[in-house]
Amino acid sequence: METFIIDVPMPSMGATVNELTVVALKAQPGDRVTKGQRLAELESDKSIFEFESPCDGTLRAILVEAGDVQPAGAPFLQIETADNSLRHLETRKTEDGGQKTAAAPAPAAGSPSSVFRPPIWTPRAIKMAQEAGLDPATLTGIGGTGPGGRVSGDDVMHFLASRKS
Repeated sequence: METFIIDVPMPSMGATVNELTVVALKAQPGDRVTKGQRLAELESDKSIFEFESPCDGTLRAILVEAGDVQPAGAPFLQIETADNSLRHLETRKTEDGGQKTAAAPAPAAGSPSSVFRPPIWTPRAIKMAQEAGLDPATLTGIGGTGPGGRVSGDDVMHFLASRKS
């Protein structure tokens, strides 16, 4: 049976969700995967959910890391499969028959993304901070203890308690 490699895109969660945060990855390159197997935990601004494999195959590459924020539709996994219903996701082949994939550009040395990466906030943490009259976009001095260093509701609660002491 002929196999091919597909780029699995970040899911689209509707018209108002343009990007998703990778909370956790639950498989490694080289793992055999089955359709419906949980491969990642993703978060939108409204919920956290499990992403399931669209097919049986072998996980060939993970193009993201926990904590990354990716636009809906961007490739984030590559799976080698024989499922012809997913042929439309096949990566382009190079002239020598190998697979050609687009690599994300690395941040330039000294660019803001390589020097400072602001923490990612969970929806609950954002709501708690706003209810306390704080702006999560400008708030400093709060550490994230959630997956991938995300700021959680517990982190906001501890931060607010320390300000009262």
